[in-house]
Amino acid sequence: MLVQWIDDLILLGAAQAALTMFAALLVVLLTVRLKLGLKNEILMALFRGVGQIVLIGFLLTVIFAADLWVSVPVLLAMIVAGGVMSIRRIKNIPNALWIALLGIASGSGLVILVMTVLGVIEQDLTSIIPIGSMMVYGAMNANALMMERFRSEVASHAGHIEAGLALGASPEQVVRPYARRAVTAALTPNINGLRSLGIVWIPGAMAGMVLSGQNPAYAGFYQFVVSGSIFVTAGITVLISIIFLQKQVFSNAEQLLLRIEEPA
Repeated sequence: MLVQWIDDLILLGAAQAALTMFAALLVVLLTVRLKLGLKNEILMALFRGVGQIVLIGFLLTVIFAADLWVSVPVLLAMIVAGGVMSIRRIKNIPNALWIALLGIASGSGLVILVMTVLGVIEQDLTSIIPIGSMMVYGAMNANALMMERFRSEVASHAGHIEAGLALGASPEQVVRPYARRAVTAALTPNINGLRSLGIVWIPGAMAGMVLSGQNPAYAGFYQFVVSGSIFVTAGITVLISIIFLQKQVFSNAEQLLLRIEEPA
């Protein structure tokens, strides 16, 4: 309908974005009615999201015309931003930012490097940056879920943990069940994504490849490679992060630092 009324491409995109924003505002009203306390966070995310993605659209025209080495600082900037965003809800855990950066950089950096060297990702900016950004995004989300779940589990089971310490168990032993739950919670969305690939959702990249004339089998294999690599990235990220994170909730005297669950 909008295509019939609006000829200008920019105005058409703005109108489509406005309708999407209106639908999102209805969700915001529901959260206000339910007193979820998410209004400001959602509104900020919506306005930042639309502004950022339009700006990046213009920047990509410049970036894609640059040399291949430009992908390194661009991806590093994404990793830093992802690390900062993944710890927004994490409180009272020392070195949380450095742990997040280490996990995300290790997971996404290793997978991007290996896939590029082996030729799975073509060695050009139009492939490395978009696919690399998906890796960083997946690592950021998994890391945020893991860290928040781990903090919540430890804080809510402080009594059990301190009892275990009093009985002579090591810090690693008493938090191990909660670390496992946190990792499981973080990887579950990625596992579900792989399980539902092609049934519940058909990725736009695969559909675009098929429409552009690529062999459907190759398009399917390539999409699995991308989705599988996102899972590998998330897995490496959370496993590295949890190794260091579980040590940070205890003092040098092996005393639990997290005692009270902070309100969201």
